[in-house]
Amino acid sequence: MAGRPREFDRDKALKQARDAFWRRGYEGTSMADLVEAMGIASARIYAAFGSKEALFREAVLLYEAKEGGFADRALEEDSVRDAIESMLRAAVETYTAPGKPHGCMVVLSATNTSRENDAVSEWLAEHRRARTAAIVARLRKSVKGGELRADADIQALGDCFATLLHGLSIQARDGVPKKRLLAMIPTALQPLEALIVPPSKRA
Repeated sequence: MAGRPREFDRDKALKQARDAFWRRGYEGTSMADLVEAMGIASARIYAAFGSKEALFREAVLLYEAKEGGFADRALEEDSVRDAIESMLRAAVETYTAPGKPHGCMVVLSATNTSRENDAVSEWLAEHRRARTAAIVARLRKSVKGGELRADADIQALGDCFATLLHGLSIQARDGVPKKRLLAMIPTALQPLEALIVPPSKRA
């Protein structure tokens, strides 16, 4: 008589699935890959997580709560310049971290999918749009607080920094060294710095 299946650590298994999806993307990660990465049979994966898509969505939420949560934390900085600089520096640190897949999981996991996986692609696009909106909201807060000039094109500036985040992800995945990625941050901050109102002139 077969023994009772060995219990597994669900949290650990989810982290292993996250890294598999992060490394090869949603469609590039097969159930066989997940079985190997998580160390449990496919039947137990389905029993614990419901489906490959449900597992992927949960893995993305884990990424956003942990490694991918750097932007939300950075945007809480008091100074808008510090907030944006911290966000970019944390992005480089996260996207090039040793022992982890390089790049951003949300950017790279499902940029191109087959038609049956359009829902996954759109779900990730919503997350990327939400990141842009959060950056724009932080910049707008600084305009209202008098830290940035009232005539600043906040949407364009927010789009610029969101695009930069996505580009950093691609560069990191392509193997561009951390030192080079960090070196471009002062240049990237120049448009923002030009819009900062000196403290002596703030209302």
